[in-house]
Amino acid sequence: MTQVVRNYLGSISAILGAGIVLIAIACAVAAPLLAHQNPYDLAQLDIVDSRLPPGSMGAAGYTYWLGTDDQGRDLLSAILYGLRISLTVALVSTLVALAIGTAAGLSAAYFGGTLDAALMRVVDLQLAFPGILIALVLLAVLGTGIDKVILAVIAVQWAYYARTVRSAALVERNKEYVLAAQTLRFSAPRIMGRHLLPNSAAALGVVVVVEMASAIALEATLSFLGVGLPITQPSLGLLIANGYSFMLTNEYWLSVYPGLVLLLLLVGINLIGERLRQLNDPRELA
Repeated sequence: MTQVVRNYLGSISAILGAGIVLIAIACAVAAPLLAHQNPYDLAQLDIVDSRLPPGSMGAAGYTYWLGTDDQGRDLLSAILYGLRISLTVALVSTLVALAIGTAAGLSAAYFGGTLDAALMRVVDLQLAFPGILIALVLLAVLGTGIDKVILAVIAVQWAYYARTVRSAALVERNKEYVLAAQTLRFSAPRIMGRHLLPNSAAALGVVVVVEMASAIALEATLSFLGVGLPITQPSLGLLIANGYSFMLTNEYWLSVYPGLVLLLLLVGINLIGERLRQLNDPRELA
């Protein structure tokens, strides 16, 4: 483990990416402590403070360091709470989609035959459609809300994990240790869980990190389009959308600051993913 950490820390960009993500997580967890306003509590909002520029003093005596939006929300507080939504959607959807995709991929690789063909045709069918289209159709049926967005992201992403796990497990499927476990009459779940999965997991690390960034971007896109979260629970994408119409009036802070935070978060996650890819490629470390 120590050597793995040392290898990871051998890249300045990887350290930068990890720092950005850790700061984002810390800010999201400590949002109630760092934010002087709960942007989801309508009783704390004052329309008099609508669209104040950065550094303005509000009616209640607060200094809005990043300004306010058109609802009178403190933009800094809204960004902190928006980070919570983005990271919650990414973490929960990634874990559930990973579990579903891993189970499907391992089953397809181990049992083969009809099950493999059926599962992979479902995966092929899903991957043939853009993820945003699948999410839009589901949300049109399910409605808005963070739970609905999480379900939509899971439905989009599980197929990527299934395809990745199946490819890696097929390589391991006919190796001696699997054949030895079958000879000892170990059960299929035990062989898949204790033998195939650990030896197929290396390829999953990069995919998990990349898909986590994709989950954040997908949630922001859905919220920007107005089909993700309700306006009373602004995420980063919804904050950008709310301020977009005011860009022509030079009220740049309404969209620029949430956009910068979202961009930094995605860059940080992708820097981590790029370093993990390098660590899994012997040619990169040679």
